[in-house]
Formats: sequence, structure tokens, C-alpha cells
Amino acid sequence: MRKLRPDSRHHPLNSAAPLEGFVAWPPEFAEAYRRKGYWKGKTFGESLDDWATRYGERIAVVSGDVRISYRELRERADNVAVSLAALGIAPRDRVVMQLHNVPEFFYVAFALFKIGALPVMALPAHRETEIRHLIEFSEAVAYCSPLAFRGFDYVGMVRSIAPTTPTLKHILVVGPDVPPGTVSIEAMARRAPANAADVLSRYRPKASDVALFLLSGGTTGLPKLIARTHDDYIYNFESAPAVCGVNADTVYLIALPISHNFPLVAPGSLGTFSAGGKVVLASSPSPEAAFPVVERERVTMTGQVPAVTIQWLDSPLRGKYDLSSLKVLQVGGSRLNAEVARRVKPLLGATVQQVFGMAEGFVCYTRLDDPEEVLFNTQGRPLSPDDEILVVGWDGKPVAPGERGELLTRGPYTIRGYYKAPEHNALAFTPDGFYRTGDVVCLTPSGNISVEGRVKDLINRGGEKIAAEELENLIVGHPSVQNVAVIAMPDPALGEKICACVIPRPGQSLDLEALRAFLDAAKIARFKLPERLELVETFPLTSVGKISKKSLREDIAAKLRAEGKIP
Repeated sequence: MRKLRPDSRHHPLNSAAPLEGFVAWPPEFAEAYRRKGYWKGKTFGESLDDWATRYGERIAVVSGDVRISYRELRERADNVAVSLAALGIAPRDRVVMQLHNVPEFFYVAFALFKIGALPVMALPAHRETEIRHLIEFSEAVAYCSPLAFRGFDYVGMVRSIAPTTPTLKHILVVGPDVPPGTVSIEAMARRAPANAADVLSRYRPKASDVALFLLSGGTTGLPKLIARTHDDYIYNFESAPAVCGVNADTVYLIALPISHNFPLVAPGSLGTFSAGGKVVLASSPSPEAAFPVVERERVTMTGQVPAVTIQWLDSPLRGKYDLSSLKVLQVGGSRLNAEVARRVKPLLGATVQQVFGMAEGFVCYTRLDDPEEVLFNTQGRPLSPDDEILVVGWDGKPVAPGERGELLTRGPYTIRGYYKAPEHNALAFTPDGFYRTGDVVCLTPSGNISVEGRVKDLINRGGEKIAAEELENLIVGHPSVQNVAVIAMPDPALGEKICACVIPRPGQSLDLEALRAFLDAAKIARFKLPERLELVETFPLTSVGKISKKSLREDIAAKLRAEGKIP
């Protein structure tokens, strides 16, 4: 076991060397962002200390019957930080966090921030394939999860991975009775070492350091890591409350997976904390799980994806619970249909706020006082005055106002490159630092963005981004499959679902149930399993001989219309 470094002069965070593989902002841009006050030179640990001082006994987090004040949140995070340091977890060590919506998420995340270690924000739905990749690629020294959640054994999964991931040293577990060989987060949070202040004083991450890794939706298979610094991510969430109407009276419900960028900073938990509001955790965004929480805690605001919005609007439970406290309903993750947006105020009494953003940084919001034409038909305008945007055609040149093109952006909280991905970065970023989002947009005369589609081969299933290539690489391994093209098909509730178009091997056949079982055995997240299988003899080709997914998408849309499944 590694020991605490007694001499802070040898602390790796005292080195000016950037994290290897991290793409920093050019010095002239960084200096401009500091001069303009976007980057304040503050870390997450300092932010938590500040909130605890300012808000003290105000309730920060509610989870069921558990209520945690800002003071208690800091104390428990500090306790966990000292315990993690005692385990030998050091600055810049990576820790894969796969926690659901529980208070321990905040204890562990802020503990890691305070000692300069780096959380890798996995999703509860990820399974062995994704978690193995994240541990191996990030060289994680620890993994953090519940003992079990929704019937899945997370500890059993990671123990099956551990023998082939030599960097992994510790398994941190949420649960009342943790198995031998694992470490209890709850026990760490309750343990209050007398020397906590002294220990934590040795850890001084800089505001320009990487603070955490988010995951990309990725179009080339498994997730890429998005390195966010203290400077840029704090600016991201501290700017959101003013745009979203968040203040000390806000009661913000988090029912989407807590480690997503949307419920973290848009304004999410961190933006709500920065304003002294209350964060309420729910196990699911379904009406059955969420409506009782909204009524009990008098929730004023929440963020959800369009599919959940439709569930809420159509639920027979809507009249059985008092939802009158709800003032703002944010919708993001994928485009919200205008007709659905129009129903929010009459049925839920809340103002709809559309949110269009990405874990890579850039985010737009409709403003709460926007006219209905903007609220219902656009995805808003940028958060920052220094969000630079370009809308370019296929030739890379800017299109005329109002015309469609790919959105390119750079700014004080948009990354300049993925972590340890130089070849991909050469394609995903322009030489002058603009991020190619892959989203097809047009700018309205009011200066708002309307999202029209996508360049990238990515399926947006209710806000979860699935790479077609990842599924194709798996499906082609089925003994009955000769070739496959995975495409998005339109869906009224989720926006898009997954369709696998398969050319079977001669004399072979395949049905959807068998295909899903095959993929399930590959231990991928279940939201990636196709909802439809189309068996074809040949694929349409483009002029350069590539499979024309555009034609396949048009064909499946026509079939769905003929079947009465979409308008």
C-alpha cells in the first residue's frame, strides 16, 4: 500500500507539467478567459468549502428520508478524501465511478477532487465491455459502484475484469454490507480522522488541472474520455443558474443518471449547489418513481429527455399527485418535438426550457422569458458571450444565415481535444481549435439554434448516444451474419431507435430475439440492443462504393409510416 507523501515538495500536483494526453487551451485563449473572469482560479474542493461556509445547515441533498446539509456534505467528502489518500490513491490517479443516484456519488467525487485524483464518470447501464475499456484505457487504480443495482451484480462484474487489468487495486462499494476485499464508502464517510485538515492541506490541485473525465457518445465505438478542468467546468455550472432561474429556493430533481453532463452542470446538481439550492435524488425519471418525490419535496425544477417528458404528459398518475410546485421543466439530450413542448405548460404548469449541449462543453438554452415561438421551435442560444460558433457546409465554408450546416464551436468550456486520442482529434477539431460537433443546425433570425439532424453516424436513443460502428463490430461476429449496417430509425417517444440491417450468410437466417441475445451475451449496455432487424439481400451504395445509410434510413422510415408507427 502506498503511503501519504509527507513532503508536499514532491507532490506531483506541484509540477507545472500538464497531464500527459490532455489537450490544453492555447495560452493566449487561457489568458483571455482568465482576464474576462470566466476562469476564476478556483477548484472543486475550494468550491465545496465555500458552499459549506456560506450555506452551512441548509439542506444540500435529499435522498429518500436522508437529508444532508452543506456542512455535512463537506465533512463526509473530507472523510472519504482522507481515507482514499490512506489507501494510496494519489493525485492524477484515475478512479472509474459507476454510481447511481445516491448521496455517496457526491462524497466520492468531491473527495477525489480534493486530493487531485480524477473520476471517470461511467453510467449505471454500462457493462463489462465498457467498464473494461474504461479501466484499461484510463489505467484506473480504483473502481467505485453499488454492490448491486436493479438486480445487477457490479462487484461480481468488476472482479471478473480485475485479473486482466493490473492497474486496478481497489474496489469501493456502496452498500450496507460490503464483501471481503472491497472498501465501504459509507464507512469512510462516517470515519472522521482527527488529522483531516492536515492531510488535505498536502493536496493542492490547480484550477487549470484536469478535474474529471466525462464520456463521449462517440461514433467510432467505445467511449472516448473528455477531460474537463476545474476552471472550465466550474465556469460551466456557475453560469447556468442565471440562465435557468436557479437560486437558494430552487429544489432540483435529479432522476436521470447522475453522472451525465446534463444533470451535473446544466445547471444540475453542481449549478444548484453553487446557488445554495436543494438537490433531490430519485431512482428513476418514470412517473411512478418521480411524481411522489415532486409532491413530497415540492420540486421546482428538473431536467429530462424528450421520452420522459412524453411519459409525464401522458401518465394517468399526473392527476393523482400535486405537481404544482414545478416551475421549470428542462428538456435536453435530443430534440424536443414542438407539439410536445406546447403541451408542457397546460398539463404540468411549468415553463419548458430546451437545452442543447454536449459533454465536450458547448451548451445552449432557451431563456425562460423567450416567446413561445423560440421556446417550442429552437434549442436556444449559447451560454457564454465567448462561445464562438460557425455553421459550415460540406465544403467547410460558412453557409448563409438560415441555411443548414454542421455546427463548429470553441470557447471557454469546450475542450480542445479528447484525452489520448491524437488521430481522432485531427478529424474532430479544426487546426484553429473549433470542435466539429457533427450536429446539423441552422441559425434563426433571432440568433437561436435549431438542430436539424446529425452528420455523425450516431444514434440518439432518448439522449443515450450509441455508436453504430460499435454494434456493427459485434453483430458481424454472429455466425449467421455476412454484413451489417446499423442505422437510426425515427421514434415518436425516444426520437430514434436502433435498427440493424443484416445480409445473412447463404442458407442462414436470423431473428431479432436471437440477435439481441447474442449482443446481450457480449455484456454491453441494454440500451444499445437493436429494436428492429431488417434482413436484406444487398445494401444500397453511394457513388464511392460505401453503404448508403441515408438510403437505408429513408427505407425504414417509409416502412414505419406504412405500418402506422410514425406520422
